[in-house]
Amino acid sequence: MGQEKRYEVAVGAATRYLAEQSDESAGRYVFAYTITIRNAGSVAAQLISRHWIITDAQGLVQEVRGLGVVGAQPMLKPGESFEYTSGTAIATPVGTMRGAYQMVAEDGTRFEAPIPEFTLSVPRVLH
Repeated sequence: MGQEKRYEVAVGAATRYLAEQSDESAGRYVFAYTITIRNAGSVAAQLISRHWIITDAQGLVQEVRGLGVVGAQPMLKPGESFEYTSGTAIATPVGTMRGAYQMVAEDGTRFEAPIPEFTLSVPRVLH
């Protein structure tokens, strides 16, 4: 124990319902999410790709894989953060998102940064 964490990335999320882009009668609920990625380890690391698992209230799963985030593959030195906003659409007023970022450290080590599950919800749904 007590070993320093070389490869550690902290991921935080904030979400917002975009009523003006949604079409509730057509079952389209659009959300923006802002992700903050912070290198909490001791080695610089680059975000290479992403894997999202988006689940709606009916259990429908969308999996999204791709290179980088918003067209970037940010390199984060220890203590540095990168923030970006993206969006997704689901067919129900409530859903969840989780996933992982695939990272490569400066020393060549590949590791995953888990994205803790967060909830998407239309404001009036959850009381």
